[in-house]
Amino acid sequence: MKKRERIDGLLEQGSENHSHADAMDPCYAGFFKCFNEADYFEAHDVLEHLWLRCRDENRLYYQGLIQIAGAFVHLKKHHLRPGHPKDAGRLRPAVRLFHLGVKNLQPYSPRHMRFDVGSLVRQCEKLASEIVASQFQTNPWHPERPPSLRLE
Repeated sequence: MKKRERIDGLLEQGSENHSHADAMDPCYAGFFKCFNEADYFEAHDVLEHLWLRCRDENRLYYQGLIQIAGAFVHLKKHHLRPGHPKDAGRLRPAVRLFHLGVKNLQPYSPRHMRFDVGSLVRQCEKLASEIVASQFQTNPWHPERPPSLRLE
């Protein structure tokens, strides 16, 4: 299945269940749906589709959300296969993406597009700090406690 077909399928599924879907771009709503299902790679792809078309003041906002989703891709893969040669080294790139995402999101804090940006920024700073404090040995992500992002 091609990337565009996969994104269309994700957007179709998301619009059925999202109460605010009619008031915002389906890619934006789809990002939150995928993220909250711990489908971080898919969240990244769905919002990237919107980001690539964006030419307004929201471009860095979308980029920051995409980077945060990318950080969680690394954390999830590390959790699933911590001893794997490729996945064992994912904590450093996760921290890097958290820092980039926070930098891009901070100008939109505390709230933007019906989302509590400030809360996400604080959460990402905390996660990155925990990873660095553990000298990149401890992954704070766990499937029983995935983060949840809510639109207002």
